[in-house]
Amino acid sequence: MHKIKKDFLPEDLAPLLYDNQFSGCVAVQAEQVEGETKFLLDLAKEHNFIKGVVGWVNLLDEKIGERLNYFSTEKKLKGFRHVVQGEADGFMLRKAFRHGIAALKEFGYTYDILIFQHQLPDAINLVNQFPGQPFVLDHIAKPDLKTGNIDNWKANIAELAKAENVLCKVSGMVTEAHWESWSPDDLKPCLDVVFENFTANRLMFGSDWPVCNVAAGYNRVVSVVEDYIAQLTQEEQDLVWFKNAQTFYNLED
Repeated sequence: MHKIKKDFLPEDLAPLLYDNQFSGCVAVQAEQVEGETKFLLDLAKEHNFIKGVVGWVNLLDEKIGERLNYFSTEKKLKGFRHVVQGEADGFMLRKAFRHGIAALKEFGYTYDILIFQHQLPDAINLVNQFPGQPFVLDHIAKPDLKTGNIDNWKANIAELAKAENVLCKVSGMVTEAHWESWSPDDLKPCLDVVFENFTANRLMFGSDWPVCNVAAGYNRVVSVVEDYIAQLTQEEQDLVWFKNAQTFYNLED
């Protein structure tokens, strides 16, 4: 993990975006404190290429409505995420958490689902309880790419994709594979699954930068997706690269 034990700031990302012909990005939370949400929003005000922020708020707070109202004047704040992968099974189904999810709709906020593959059944249960809430699955729920044993993951992805209010980010795969020896062929079975079930209409590219640096640089992450979606029409490729993200997060040019 030494490769990412340092600060990564907008000036580090800007040349990577430029090199890959991206005009902007969405910054997503990592630390579960409101202070980081405010920090990301400040960066977004300083750097126009940060088109949106997915922050953190305590969704278990009984006064969650007050916290969401507090943030409601921040135009670049698009949604929230909780690092559920670090929580016990059943966390997303707790009454307090579901109360927090229910509050997002009033303010037009999205929710990013960050889980491990074994938590997919809870995610399926959750999204089915909130059919009007926009969700996006981060990192395709982190299938076990080291062993290639993806049968259970595959079945659960197919079930999750039945919920039309759920999108999926094509991201995070390289860190679930063998960091030093993975190849695009290792990722292809999982790409096949998400493209078959979500289709280009509900998939969006995510870099998982800077975390991806432990297994691959930004450019290599882009190239894997670029090579895979070369088989799609230009319209479908545009959906994956930026249009779905623009629509989902309600991003301005």
